[in-house]
Amino acid sequence: MDARQLEYFLAVVEHGGFSRAAAALHIAQPSLSQAIASLETDLGLPLFHRVGRGVVLSEAGAELLEPSRQVLRDLAAVRDTAAALSGLARGTVEVATMPSPGVEPLATLIRRCAERHPDLTVSARAAFTPDDVVRMVRTGACELGLLGSDGPVTAAGLDVLRMEEQPFVVVAAPGGAFLDGRPVAPGDLAGHRLVASRPGSLMRRIVDDIVAGTEATIATVVDHRTSLLPLVLSGTGIAVLPAAWAALARSCGAAVAPIEPTAHLRIALIGRKGHLTPAARAFRQLAEEYAARPTRRPQAPR
Repeated sequence: MDARQLEYFLAVVEHGGFSRAAAALHIAQPSLSQAIASLETDLGLPLFHRVGRGVVLSEAGAELLEPSRQVLRDLAAVRDTAAALSGLARGTVEVATMPSPGVEPLATLIRRCAERHPDLTVSARAAFTPDDVVRMVRTGACELGLLGSDGPVTAAGLDVLRMEEQPFVVVAAPGGAFLDGRPVAPGDLAGHRLVASRPGSLMRRIVDDIVAGTEATIATVVDHRTSLLPLVLSGTGIAVLPAAWAALARSCGAAVAPIEPTAHLRIALIGRKGHLTPAARAFRQLAEEYAARPTRRPQAPR
């Protein structure tokens, strides 16, 4: 067994088949198939079940995923450590993040990482629910994960760093009924048209709770959070979002009004206990510093 075989194995999993994996690896498909067959022979177990023209990960293959990712990550860490000893500080930290934490605190953490560790690369991968983030960290797809929850963040067997609580705010087009920085009550949303995410999402559930009984209308439903600000600025409707979006919204010209009282999105960084690469440890240290800052909560008012 060698690292290249493990790299090929993971490529087949991540690209969903041999042909796409071979194209991504820039090798001939027969060479890839031979390498996987050799790995299966070494292990004495099939890693994939061939189904028609495709493949399905076997039970043994699923068990090999996390160790394979860890082996390749550790090998990369060895190379990074050797490079650091020669005066180079390189490395990559893979972070799974939900959309709102992916605005803040991720933007601040990446900026500080670039300042302190300019040769370290942060690779942020999309996740859409807390369970997605936990799964990606447990399976080794990412070393760290940023998630948001409306309740206390727990993840059995993983290290949990509670970072901040983000209050919800109203984001509206300028010149409308909401003034930037002026608090509003949930009842003030009555009669307004809202742009919101799809039912079933954590964010939609929180928004529904905030506007319950206000007779606010969900006018537009979107899957992509990147659509929210353009729709708000176009006058389509208002949005109820975590305060992490406040700075970005204001920079685009939107008005941001705190809601009092309101719910909070609890942000946490999770990771595996006891074993992180140097790059991940450096990123986690920045997260610890962020969590320990005097102001623990993003402020919607100016």
